[in-house]
Parts: sequence; structure tokens; C-alpha cells
Amino acid sequence: MLDIRWIRENAALVQEAAVRKKLNVSVAELLEWDERRRKLLQEGEDLRRQRNEGSRKVAEAAKAEDNRLAEQLKMSLKPVNGRLDRLTEELGEAEDQFNRLMLLVPNVPSPDTPPGNDDSDNVELRRVGKLPVWDFDPIDHVELGIMHQMIDIPRGVKVAGSRSYYLKGPGLLLHRAVQQLALDLLLEAGFTPLEVPLLVRGEQMTNTGFFPTGKEQAYSVDDEEIWLAGTSEVPLIAYYGDEIVDATVPVKLAAVSTCFRNEVGSAGRDVRGLYRVHQFSKVEMVIICAPDPALSDSLHQEITGYAEKLLSLLELPYRVMAVCAGDMSQKTYKQYDIETWMPSREAYGETHSSSNLHSFQARRSNIRCRDAEGRLVFCHTLNNTAVASPRILIPLLENHQREDGSIHIPEALRKYLGGREVLVPGSC
Repeated sequence: MLDIRWIRENAALVQEAAVRKKLNVSVAELLEWDERRRKLLQEGEDLRRQRNEGSRKVAEAAKAEDNRLAEQLKMSLKPVNGRLDRLTEELGEAEDQFNRLMLLVPNVPSPDTPPGNDDSDNVELRRVGKLPVWDFDPIDHVELGIMHQMIDIPRGVKVAGSRSYYLKGPGLLLHRAVQQLALDLLLEAGFTPLEVPLLVRGEQMTNTGFFPTGKEQAYSVDDEEIWLAGTSEVPLIAYYGDEIVDATVPVKLAAVSTCFRNEVGSAGRDVRGLYRVHQFSKVEMVIICAPDPALSDSLHQEITGYAEKLLSLLELPYRVMAVCAGDMSQKTYKQYDIETWMPSREAYGETHSSSNLHSFQARRSNIRCRDAEGRLVFCHTLNNTAVASPRILIPLLENHQREDGSIHIPEALRKYLGGREVLVPGSC
């Protein structure tokens, strides 16, 4: 959420941001309701002042036993009270419309955010690692998973419907290993780990910027205003909601959680394998810091670096993309996506998303800190994926396959897998 005073002063810039992010909101309409709301508030204050003054005079007349004057004064207050009653309804409507539109207003992208409409317009910043070259025909992660008895999609679909799966044996062990490696990296970097709720109130989804624009992507619990979180970013940010935090040193939080996404709008896309599924696990990092743009930009580079370090340890080729405005969410100020090479797709596929939100999320969540003068100000927040699985298993299996069907295990993962250096079909 943006400061309404800032929106008034930068209406054209905010409307441009809405267009760039493909959000259907009229800033002009918002400002009209804002103006009406403020006028009604002022009128209400004036009327209450008249009523209080009139009541005082009625009391004085009654004390002086001037009943006639007291009755006249009471009669003169009737129009005031009547208008106050009508004004309450009008103000309620103005507040509702104002709040509805405020929740649709986007964060304004950073000045260096690329223009563009979708992910095809994202700009490559750098590539790291060499793409694999084989003298045999490689197979995809689904075939490898079947060969190694580690992935069972048909039974997943039988039990839970489309985009469902089972991981078993070495598949589960790899799934857990990459998560533990990511968590260990974050612990080393000073992040505090949390076990978080998977079910959150709708209020928290709104406060963190996932509602109302992303509501169709979430699963709800029937008859309750409770939702399954699509990322632990929601409970991590909500942890400090409505609080004043000590941001002298940036607050670094991490969580490992199961996540749920409806994937509405992705029908027919990425239907094979583990790329786009309804349930997955994610190691997420969140930072809350003082509202210093230079500081949050530096932290943005830092958290992006942690994801890059993980991919380097997994010995996977990747590239870092500057995300264009049209591919950004409503809440984001600046975003990098990290895409890892997936041979079966003959393309890089997104595995990480690193975002700086400035104060947009903290303003909605009412997370504040004190500045150098002791004044309360809204913090900046950032988030990034440390790893998401099973999607990361796609490049991990495909890039490290060998001609005989065995799979090389990167050295960084071996301590989590009993020291094994290679997975051999039928060995587990």
C-alpha cells in the first residue's frame, strides 16, 4: 500500500504503474473518493462542533430554568443531528470505496525496472555455469524418476487429482537434502529459522499483498476466512504485523514450509512432470529493515546472492533476470528471477524469485521502526526463495544424469545423503 498523500502528489506516476502492471484501477476515481471522504470528515467535525456547542447552550438554559429557550435550542439541533445520521452512511460508502481502490493500487516499480508485458520481456543480467553437453540422448526428470523409483505421478493424480505426485525413496531424500542445504546456508548468514502456520487469516493475505489481486491462486478452508499459504512469506511478515520492530540491524527470518497454489490460469501449461504443481515445499527468506532505499537495495543483492550460491553448490547452470513491470506482482518495487537450465525444456526455467517491496507490504501490515530522530516510520521488506522443491529436482536430475541412467550427486548434498556420490537405478 502506498501513502495516499504520496499518491495525490504522484497520481500520473501511480496510474502509469497500474498500466505497466496490467492492473485495472483508476487513480482518478480513487482521488475522487478520497476528496469526498475528506470533505465528509470535515463536515462531520463541523457538525459535531455545532452539536456540542448547542448541547452546552441547552444545558445552560436548563440550568437557568429557561425551558422555552432550552426547547428552542433543542429544536435547532434536530437538522444537525439528522445531517450527522445521513453523513455517517455517506462517509461509510466513501470509506468503503476508498479502501477498495487503495487495495488495488500497485507499488511503483523501480526506475531501472525494464519495460515490458510478460516474462518474455525480462532482461538477462548474467549467466553462470556451462550447459551440459552429452554424446547420448538425455531423458527428462519424469523418466529418470521412474527409472530410479523416486517419482510417482500417476498415483499422485489418482489420490489428489491433476498436478499431484508422490516422491519416494531417493526422490524424497533429494527433496529433503536441497531444503536442508538451503536452510544451513541461511543459518550461516544469520537468519532466524521459524516453523510457521500453513493456515493464515485472509487479513494476513491482504496485509502481505497477496489479496485481493491474487485471490484466485489460493485455496481456502470452507466456511472460514482461513487460507492455505502459497509461501511462508505470508506468516513470516505477519509475525511482526502491527508491531514496532528494532531495525537497527536488519531482521532476517527463514522458514521451511509446505506451500499450496491453485495455479488458476495455467491450464494446459507445464502439465508434464514437477514444474507446476499444487503442493510443494519452499525455504523462504524474509528481511525487514529500516526504510533506507540504499540499504534495502544492498540487501536485495545479498539475498539474491544466497540463491546463486545454492545453485553453484548444486553445480547447476543458471541466469539472473531483471523482471519487467508487466511480469511483476502488484506489491513489488524491484524483482530478480533466477532461472535454472532445464534440458528437457531446452530452456531456463524459473526456480527463484527475489523481491524488494520498499514500504508497500509493511504499510499494509503496519510494521514500523524508529528513525534516527525517534519518529515512527514504515519499514522496508524483502523476500527471496532459497529453494523450492520439487521444481529444483528437474534441473538437478536432468543436468546430472549419465549415459547409464545414474545421477551424479553434487558434493554439497552428499552429507545429507549418507555420503553417496551417485544414484544408480535400482540401488534404493
